[in-house]
Amino acid sequence: MKVLIAGAGSVGRSIARELLSHGHEVTLVDNKPSAMRIASVSAADWLLADACEPTALQQAHADEADVVVAATGDDKVNLVLSLLAKTEFGVPRVVARVNNPKNEWMFDDAWGVDVQVSTPRIMTALVEEAVSRGNLVRLFTFHASRASMYEFTIPENSPLADRRVGDVQLPPTAVLSAVIRSDQPFAAHVDDVLEVGDELLIVVSALGEDDLHELQRVLTTAPPSSASRLMTDD
Repeated sequence: MKVLIAGAGSVGRSIARELLSHGHEVTLVDNKPSAMRIASVSAADWLLADACEPTALQQAHADEADVVVAATGDDKVNLVLSLLAKTEFGVPRVVARVNNPKNEWMFDDAWGVDVQVSTPRIMTALVEEAVSRGNLVRLFTFHASRASMYEFTIPENSPLADRRVGDVQLPPTAVLSAVIRSDQPFAAHVDDVLEVGDELLIVVSALGEDDLHELQRVLTTAPPSSASRLMTDD
């Protein structure tokens, strides 16, 4: 996969290193000579140019890119680049960094953005995830479907502990997509038994935002006695 990254700061370079380690071809573009730290990501192609200029994108072979990542620290630049990449060069996938959460509403397909990544929102989610047990934490929202991924860590003395996955009745707008236990993710089977410390990754549809209180209740409330008897019988 060929990836063009605009913005060779710490974020852009980190993305480039990860992609290169996975065998992808990466070109880094930045208009600041001070950002040309070529030795830090020597396996990438580097270009000193303004990514908002069509001639620079031509020189970077944007028309051959599978993905363009607008990773600069300026939301205006990221929007202009996204629009150029999509409309002038027909890039199949455009990922744009959102620096100011107040600007998130602009990062949509009207500006050529397929996926928006809000750094402050991700950091907030990671902080919440690090300190929250027993509460739903929104990790991110999928751009196209507006569905969201939530994390829930099973705390001590939780009614979820020792329950079968099949006995946890989530709202119809929510799906348990994976469980992480001892740093190992796995797809949960209905007969798997949940444990204290398990991290549940739950996808909630855009229509399910109104069900979050119900989802929190399901995850934190003991099942009815009839359900308990069924579990005992199993």
